[in-house]
Amino acid sequence: MEGKLHVYTGEGKGKTTASIGLAVRAACAGLRVYVGQFLKGGSNSESCLTEAFPDRIVMEPYGRGQLLTRGKQPTGEDERLAAGGLDRLSEVLRSGDFDLVVADELNVAMHMDLFSVGEVMKVLQQRSNGVEVVVTGRYAPAVLLDAADLITEMRELRHYFTEEGLQARKGIEF
Repeated sequence: MEGKLHVYTGEGKGKTTASIGLAVRAACAGLRVYVGQFLKGGSNSESCLTEAFPDRIVMEPYGRGQLLTRGKQPTGEDERLAAGGLDRLSEVLRSGDFDLVVADELNVAMHMDLFSVGEVMKVLQQRSNGVEVVVTGRYAPAVLLDAADLITEMRELRHYFTEEGLQARKGIEF
C-alpha cells in the first residue's frame, strides 16, 4: 500500500481533531500510529490515547505548550524543542515502524520559522514506503500543498469563541 500525504489546514477549528479521529480509526483497524505534536506540551485531552491504545499509539509533544498564543515570539527553548521534534519525526518516518504518522501543528512551526519548509519537505520525502502522513496546522505552505495527495481546509463560518467570547473547554477544544 502506498502511503499518502494528507494536509489539514485553514483558519477553522478541527484540524487536530480530524487527525486524532483518523489515528483512532487506524488504531482500531490494527495499525500502528505515531502522533508528534509540535508547539504543544503538558496535558491535553487526546494524550490519554496512549493509555487507551498502549500497543498501537505513541504520542510525543515537542513544545512547552505556550507558543500558540498570538503575538508571542518563539524562545530558544521553543526552537530547541521544535528542532528535536523534527529530528524525531524524521527518525519515525524512516523507521517504517508506524503505518500512520501525524505531525500536528507542523505547519504553524514552519510559519514561525522554527525550521524551513525545505527541511520539512526533505523529512517527508525520506519516509519509508507505505507510511501515511498527516500534517496539520494553519498556514500550510504552497510547496507542501503541491506535494499533498489530500488537502482539507477547515473554514470558520461561525465559532462561539468569537460570537460569544467563550473560553476553550477541556475535551472539546483541548
